[in-house]
Amino acid sequence: MAKNKDNIVQTQNKKKNNIRKRERSNWNGYIFMAPYAIVFIGFILVPVVLAVILSFTNFNSIEFPDFTGFLNYITLITSDEVFMQFVLPNTVVYAVVVGIGGYVLSFILAWALCNLTKLPRTIFALILYSPSMTTGVAMTVLWKVIFSGDQTGLLNSWLMSLGIINEPIIWLVNAQYLLAIVIVVGLWSSMGVGFLSMIAGILNSDEELYEAAAIDGVKNRFQEMIYITIPQMKPQMLFAAVMSIVNAFQNGMISTWLTGNPSPGYAAQLIVNHIEDYGFLRYEMGYAAAVSVVLLLIVQLFSKVSNALLTEKD
Repeated sequence: MAKNKDNIVQTQNKKKNNIRKRERSNWNGYIFMAPYAIVFIGFILVPVVLAVILSFTNFNSIEFPDFTGFLNYITLITSDEVFMQFVLPNTVVYAVVVGIGGYVLSFILAWALCNLTKLPRTIFALILYSPSMTTGVAMTVLWKVIFSGDQTGLLNSWLMSLGIINEPIIWLVNAQYLLAIVIVVGLWSSMGVGFLSMIAGILNSDEELYEAAAIDGVKNRFQEMIYITIPQMKPQMLFAAVMSIVNAFQNGMISTWLTGNPSPGYAAQLIVNHIEDYGFLRYEMGYAAAVSVVLLLIVQLFSKVSNALLTEKD
């Protein structure tokens, strides 16, 4: 009987020791997660919660907010003609062209670069990635030189030398061309982190699958890309899709850098510009918060769609 009691006590002590070890291990994990958790809560979660709260108020950034319920959202949908006629259609067009176009272009360029040797691949990847790190000042100087409205502008000079136009076009004032110019600049700067993730996914593909595919009848590089490369890099493609969507909706500052805010005739006005206009120019923070919540919901919707399309189904 005494031996049985001793065995029971030892077993209980072992269980307690194992529990303490797991608890210490959990605390170590919490400590390692703490820096990320603090940054996430302070710079993402808290601002989102405050934006949602302020979207139900009338707040001018000086006086205490007044609760107005859904008035800001009702005004946005029913009374804000600029938003419904210009901002929302411009944003959808820009997001579709730059988001989807930049995503496809990122994959094609990444796949093409991975067919090169290491040194030229690294050089060209750096060249293509560098525009995504370009500051607003550098971008403004570069593209304003190209789209300058006099005959010394690079595009005007080139078109006049070819005889396509007879007099300079004031590109950055003419509402007919503004959205197209912003889309071009957006595509130019769309080779960001998603582009690098695609390169990593292609380079980490299993070479043995290509050899097996050649035996099974895959004859060219295009078939390899469709049947071998793309199925292997679904996680990287999903990450790139989400980044492309987020960047497409955040790149509204291009219009501000090139034409100011608001853009002439609201021709290149995007949701981000609308938020800046009401939040930092008119100081209607409550209304700007409502627009930002709508933008968040749109981005979330597009992210869910891309997740459904690219996530593997068991």
